[in-house]
Amino acid sequence: MSDQMIRVLSHNNQIRASFAVTTDLVKEICQLQGTDPTASVALGRLTTAAALMGSLLKGDQRLGLTIEGNGPLKKLQAETDAYGTVRSTIKNPNSQLPPADGQYNVSGAIGKAGFLHVTKDLGLKEPYHGMVQLVSSEIAEDIAHYFTTSEQTPTSMALGVLLDRTATVAASGGFFIQAMPNCDDEVLETLDNHLCTLPPVSSLIREGLSPLELAQNILNDSAFKLQSTTELSFRCSCNRRHVFTMLTGLPVEDLHALAERDENTEITCEYCKNNYIFTPTEVNNILQARKKP
Repeated sequence: MSDQMIRVLSHNNQIRASFAVTTDLVKEICQLQGTDPTASVALGRLTTAAALMGSLLKGDQRLGLTIEGNGPLKKLQAETDAYGTVRSTIKNPNSQLPPADGQYNVSGAIGKAGFLHVTKDLGLKEPYHGMVQLVSSEIAEDIAHYFTTSEQTPTSMALGVLLDRTATVAASGGFFIQAMPNCDDEVLETLDNHLCTLPPVSSLIREGLSPLELAQNILNDSAFKLQSTTELSFRCSCNRRHVFTMLTGLPVEDLHALAERDENTEITCEYCKNNYIFTPTEVNNILQARKKP
């Protein structure tokens, strides 16, 4: 089964929710980033969160999540769009933190002090940017806190990544559930109580449950309505033209230093790790173009 996300309405349209299986997506991204086990779990959670939040987008809208903490991972980023394409990167892929109490120490790897940034490009003049302090550094709780405080939307989120004995991603996915403005408190209380009885979402995915089966197990509502199904995949938007544009924006003195070198200038995309090569002559051409009035 390919990675997939579904969006549903339940409890007589009082609840909206999204469910995703992201195993292959997270495995590919972690292999590209060269993450150690703890970093794989952390980056997998953020990647899944971005995919889930992508269910709120339309058309050409885009969304980005960034976590900056004082732990060894330093900075994690994930981006997505309305079509299910996701890319992620991590500043330091090697946390060098052993498991704590039998669990990967994600909060310690991220750090107890830091911020979650949410950026949305909704096609307006300026992108929306929201920021909240990290409350647990476990990622799911931090994103739920963002929705509750910044968007005044009661939200429950669960993110899970399981690794096999070789530290390869074996199961990954999650869900997020939000109350609509007309939602009764009793519905929320009943659903919260039900969620407390469930095993970790990563365990359900390891058992082979699809996003639709996750919804059936988690929502406690046999009459939920499927709104959309989206295939999830890794895709990076970088290309040589984008990198060229970035080079043209460098200070003139930096371009001059690069043009004077004997070696080519090599730029590596932090997401897909593709290399882009520019010869000293090409850099000098950029420099001369910048100098023209």
